[in-house]
Amino acid sequence: MSDHCILCQTVGGKLIYQNDFIRIINAQEPHYPAFTRVILQQHQVEMTDLPHQDRQRLMDYVYLVEQVQRDILQPYKINLAQFGTMVPHIHWHIIPRYQEDLHYPASIWSQSDKDMNAPDYLTFLEKQHTFLETYHQTLQERLHQFDSKTTK
Repeated sequence: MSDHCILCQTVGGKLIYQNDFIRIINAQEPHYPAFTRVILQQHQVEMTDLPHQDRQRLMDYVYLVEQVQRDILQPYKINLAQFGTMVPHIHWHIIPRYQEDLHYPASIWSQSDKDMNAPDYLTFLEKQHTFLETYHQTLQERLHQFDSKTTK
């Protein structure tokens, strides 16, 4: 744990699930309601700082989140990202993408020339919010199942 790391000091978003190894949060990005992060509980900066077994375990969680997003949200594409430039603590972004989203096809961190108040866009965004409860609930169930299988 680091006294200077925001991910060591705060949850980092709305908590969906945690155990002693990871926590999974909703990033609470207004235009990307299901934007999810998998955050390593221990303070490590780079993936290669982890033993091979822990790297694989972390990625298993990332892939599980991706699969639940595909199953429940049915996005056009999913973006996986692990930067850590601004927050040097291992965490992965799992972002469902749709052709209707505000930044498509560019990165969500890019400038958008789309109108965020357009009726079609607002309808799309409202529809995304309707899936959140089911997505979070399904994700929690599958994470519990995964943890019960891997800790035996």
